[in-house]
Amino acid sequence: MSWATAWRIARRDLSARFRGLRLLLVCLFLGTMALTAIGSLTAAIERELSTRGGELLGGDLQVSIWQRGLSPQERSVLSSQGSYSEGVRLQAMARSGDMAVPIELKGVDRAYPLYGALTLADGRAVGMPPAGQAWLSRDAADRLGVGKGARLAVGTATLEVGGIIANEPDRLGEGFQLGPTVIVGAAMPAEAGLLAPGSMYRTKARLRLFGADPAAAGEAFIDRFPTAGFELRTRDEASPGADRFIRRMGDFLTLVGLAALVIAGIGIAGGVSSYLDARRGAIATLKIVGATSADIARIYGLQIAAAALVGSLAGVSVGIALTPLLALALQGLLPVAGGIVLDPRPIALALGYAALVALVFAASPLLRARRFPAMALMRARVSPLARDREAMLAVTLGLAAIAALALLTARDWLLTGGFLIGAGAGFALLAGAGWLLRRLAAALPRPANPVARVALANLHRPGSATGTLVTALGFGLAAFVLLAAVQTAIDGTIAKRVPERAPDYFVLDVPRERAAEFTCLVARTDPRAEVRLVPMLRGAVIAYGPEGRMTRTADLEELPEGGWALRGERGLTYAATPPEGNTVIAGRWWSADTRANEVSVDEEFADAVGLRLGDRITFGVLGTEVTATVTSLRRIDWQQLGFNFVFVLSPPVLAAAPHNLSATVDLRPGAPPAPLLRSLVQSFPSSSVIEVGGIMRQARTLLEQVGLATLAAAGVTVLAGIAVLLGAIAAARAQRSYDTVVLRVLGASRAQVLALLLAEYALLAGVLALVALALGGFAGWLVIVKLFEFDWLPDWGTVALTLRAGLAAVLLFAVLASLPLLRQKPARALRSL
Repeated sequence: MSWATAWRIARRDLSARFRGLRLLLVCLFLGTMALTAIGSLTAAIERELSTRGGELLGGDLQVSIWQRGLSPQERSVLSSQGSYSEGVRLQAMARSGDMAVPIELKGVDRAYPLYGALTLADGRAVGMPPAGQAWLSRDAADRLGVGKGARLAVGTATLEVGGIIANEPDRLGEGFQLGPTVIVGAAMPAEAGLLAPGSMYRTKARLRLFGADPAAAGEAFIDRFPTAGFELRTRDEASPGADRFIRRMGDFLTLVGLAALVIAGIGIAGGVSSYLDARRGAIATLKIVGATSADIARIYGLQIAAAALVGSLAGVSVGIALTPLLALALQGLLPVAGGIVLDPRPIALALGYAALVALVFAASPLLRARRFPAMALMRARVSPLARDREAMLAVTLGLAAIAALALLTARDWLLTGGFLIGAGAGFALLAGAGWLLRRLAAALPRPANPVARVALANLHRPGSATGTLVTALGFGLAAFVLLAAVQTAIDGTIAKRVPERAPDYFVLDVPRERAAEFTCLVARTDPRAEVRLVPMLRGAVIAYGPEGRMTRTADLEELPEGGWALRGERGLTYAATPPEGNTVIAGRWWSADTRANEVSVDEEFADAVGLRLGDRITFGVLGTEVTATVTSLRRIDWQQLGFNFVFVLSPPVLAAAPHNLSATVDLRPGAPPAPLLRSLVQSFPSSSVIEVGGIMRQARTLLEQVGLATLAAAGVTVLAGIAVLLGAIAAARAQRSYDTVVLRVLGASRAQVLALLLAEYALLAGVLALVALALGGFAGWLVIVKLFEFDWLPDWGTVALTLRAGLAAVLLFAVLASLPLLRQKPARALRSL
């Protein structure tokens, strides 16, 4: 039979609404929709980061340093390689009338911006503001209640609002800010008394290179000044935080799409089995009139391929349509352009996965049916078809192809490989559970109740669908557990990492000589307020390890997991006694009169990088190197939102360096914060006051957005799990029709038949609940701990409630699927068997 003839027969038999193949269509639709939307959005963001890296960073290369400007020699080396721009970034307070707002003060020079355009709301493209003027972000203007032409005070300077910023080209590259942006001339912060020795500010120098490679230019600069403590970024890493977020969310969402396809594949197998079973008579008739096994494969393979193509193309279309909506939701957070995104790679990848999944999970029932003679097909109800070795081989090869495609297209081989191994282990676990359940059901004594006796026998009798049902129900219920575990773990992380109770204010750059005055001012405003003052400097870890064998941070190809404190400059402090909320767990704290250079290190960081007592750490501080010996390890209570330092040094190491103090202020419950804020701004104009409440709201909102995105993504897996449940029940319904008719002929009532079905599914679901809890919980732990690096804090009560909802859904689907069987007339049904 030719392909054209096979297609004519297939088309005549194929319903326009794909009756019987809708489950296949829905499963592929869900998987391809998720993969297309995820891949297109990720590709669009990565393309923006790649093509607009110079604009987002503000240059091809950025060199930054804390608490000092560049020396003439350093500036000369950089400026000789391209167009050069230098400025400062710091926290400050802006005041207008009775309003005081913490801001991110951004001092820029005449060369700014090197890329892109800084535009104002009135349409002007501008650069450095004229002397005495400032450009305000819309948020800063709204919070201060000012507009163009109004006046505000920053530090000891008074500025005129020269315009409202409409577009700041390097906004994303600036990273997380504790306040809205105010742009001023590069000299203004020093003139306003904000850059005194020890002040917490950051100098950023940017280059638009004359054609040199940014990474090579940066490495050459660091080699020239290896101990200065500079931090480098190139246009290829314009927003490292965004890059890491995109990679992690992209990996997670891609795995969600893959999981949805793999789980739905089980539903596809059930749906195709049910579809071919319903056409058992037609297949036998075709064989009787001369059709060969190859002809059968062509006819029904074409039908399945047509349904798979329609479902996949529909999923791709909806995925493409969803991308602009996702981009709109992410605007302002990530660099993504609006509009339709047509990227051939994610589309081709989604279609490739869909084709492989459809082929793999449809192959077994199709090949099994085509190889058996017509009489065997006619007797399939009472004499089930045996397993087909050729079908098993096709399935194995198809699964290998899916794994190869996943690994070849993965950005993180370890993560993807782990997912594939986990999926295989899940299949093996459920297959073993199905085998064990059948053996156990056969070994148990027969109950006296006839309904329970038949339900138990159905689990192990010849032709039983127990193995298929266990796999399908196990993955379906595991999807419910995964959703609940991930969502509640994120909620638990929010509750732990973003505590409800925190200091009311952080205050930066309190002059050391005015510490007593600061404490008295707070006490006059609120006598019951708690004040904590600590020295604060910035420094980078230059090298660490045993003396004589120290590891240079710059030589590390990648940071050890958990070694985040090696990245760039970190806050440093010194103290005579262990800080509040810290417990010394190894070594000893130095004496109050020590003259040695000692350092106490966070135990988690020490474990991550392999630091031991007696090892040495060299810090780069204000352009000089200081080395200290590790004499103690501390356990830090990170839930206490205050000053927590990975490194605390003995006073001789840093006390002589120019620095200021930082403070936390915790007012009594119910005390109004506004009077203290006004007093601090008036008495300490060069200090920066940060309202903690706003930061907590931002952090909570950000984590809630991550949770919402994760919930929506995991919802695709749950939908696939529901499709699996429907597929399994649909595949078993044909066999149930025969059983139901026989039981009705033998005198069973509809209520007894329904009770029998419910008892069988209740037994299966009850046993599988524990397996699903283990599978879904382990998958959730991998997502939360290994992928997002959050704490594993699920609410097991909610997880159990969700699992119970899944069990109820199984029983509901079983009842709904059984109702048509109960309405069948035995005589009519027997004639159709």
